[in-house]
Amino acid sequence: MAITSEGLEKKLREELECTHVELVDESGGCGAKFSALIVSNKFEGKPLLQRHRMVNACLAEELKSIHAFSMKTLTPAKWEEQQGKS
Repeated sequence: MAITSEGLEKKLREELECTHVELVDESGGCGAKFSALIVSNKFEGKPLLQRHRMVNACLAEELKSIHAFSMKTLTPAKWEEQQGKS
């Protein structure tokens, strides 16, 4: 089964209760390279490494088939702050 940005987003939203997810398939449709912006209340008070581990655990099965996955993990407050600056 092919990995899609829609499938990844659905899983992240359900398991990490994300309030905002942006996934970009940078592999030209083959599902091998993704970049992600993930916003979740579950990241509150957690250091960056722990946030990334949470995402990696959530997508453990999918990451076996993905060659490159870059992520930016933010709390809703930090996301709002960044939106105000842009």
